[in-house]
Amino acid sequence: MISPTCPGAIEPILTILDGKWSLLLLRELFNGTKRFGELRRALHPISPKTLTDRLRMLEENGIVTRTLYPGVPLHVEYELTERGTHLQPIFAAMWDWVQAYGSCPRQETDAQGQAAEAAM
Repeated sequence: MISPTCPGAIEPILTILDGKWSLLLLRELFNGTKRFGELRRALHPISPKTLTDRLRMLEENGIVTRTLYPGVPLHVEYELTERGTHLQPIFAAMWDWVQAYGSCPRQETDAQGQAAEAAM
């Protein structure tokens, strides 16, 4: 549990998991090493600038490693570090929550309300 004596204890992980693209990018990298182009196609419509920014932030935080392969054509591969792979339980917990409670309670409530109105 989160200690009430240290309210900023989870801020570092929130910085890493900030925004939709970081989460989706990590999800892709959980499946193995990817090239920049593979990540861009998988995360369409992410812009190259946003993808580069997110990858740099993850690299600076020790979550991702970037390997440059010289040659023609030049290519770069990204993979999770050991620290990055230890984020998988967080994703597993989020998946468990979605499985237990559903992904969109508002839609469920609206559907129940519409069903009740139709029954009247």
